Amino acid sequence: MIAADTSTWVAYLEGAKEDDAELLRRALLDKQAVMVPAVLTELMSEPDLPPEVAASLVDLPLIHITEGYWERAGLLRAKVVAQGRRARLGDALIAQCCIDEEVPLLARDRDFRAFSEAAGIDLLIKY
Repeated sequence: MIAADTSTWVAYLEGAKEDDAELLRRALLDKQAVMVPAVLTELMSEPDLPPEVAASLVDLPLIHITEGYWERAGLLRAKVVAQGRRARLGDALIAQCCIDEEVPLLARDRDFRAFSEAAGIDLLIKY
């Protein structure tokens, strides 16, 4: 199983051929992709998202939020911030979901490196 950050989803939906988009494409074909709730929220926030794309995104298995998630996400973000690194709230929520479920994350966003260094998230990053 793998999850993808919004950056990789957007690239995939735009038809990108880079490694991360191809890995996501293969995971979808093999039914090995799971959706992070915060990523789904970001993607569904796009006003021009075609209804058929929205429907296919909603149909993906969703990572479940477990008890203590919000506290763990906050502590993770604090740890990254304490290291003087950038830690956007959405990124912390995405990282914590993947950490909790031990699911590797595909991402183009370099900011996830800080979460990988702080908490050992399995990061498959393009850049």
